[in-house]
Amino acid sequence: MQGIDLKELERTQLECAKRVVQKDDFEKAELIGGIDLTFENIKENPTRAWACLVVIRLPDLKVVHKHVVEGVVDFPYIPTFLAFRELPLMLKLVESSPVKPDVYFIDGQGVAHPRGCGIASHFGVETNYVSVGVAKTKLFGSGIEPEQKRGSYSYLTHRGNIIGALVRTKEGAEPVYVSVGHRISLKSAIELVLKTSIYRIPEPTRLAHNLLQRVRRGSVKP
Repeated sequence: MQGIDLKELERTQLECAKRVVQKDDFEKAELIGGIDLTFENIKENPTRAWACLVVIRLPDLKVVHKHVVEGVVDFPYIPTFLAFRELPLMLKLVESSPVKPDVYFIDGQGVAHPRGCGIASHFGVETNYVSVGVAKTKLFGSGIEPEQKRGSYSYLTHRGNIIGALVRTKEGAEPVYVSVGHRISLKSAIELVLKTSIYRIPEPTRLAHNLLQRVRRGSVKP
């Protein structure tokens, strides 16, 4: 990729992975925020983009805050290097939001990544916020399908190490891929994903995604 030193970016990810805390390091988890991004033209670079944070409250899942920012993304899409494309706008979103949730759900991988630092971990290490990776597809590791019953899960592993989980958030739906982002255990990450899920995608990130689709179509102003 012209002008991009992927080896240097790999080193950045490996250093990030060393700083990830995979145990509970928070006092409460009452406000859960979900972050998602959308692009005006995903095939173009640079392109206009929007990032959204939706914060819900446990246990009633009531939305307490919504925040959207607009910006330009100028790093190309390269598999396993998503953070370098999306993180700058995510940081702008979080820094400008007056509400800071206790835990952030990120639409992407945490430690379930070839170099142990997907976008959810990169976000957590960069901000020192508690973060969880909740992805719709598998990027890395091996795992078997959990039982169809809601709440069932199976572990995602690599070379004998647990790096995440396939979690059935809705009976009969495809599982989501949950992994530690930063400052949380996998057990707690799974529990929070289940507590915040009505449909397949947990409410914070589902609602953020839905709001962004309306913003991109112009039916809602950011």
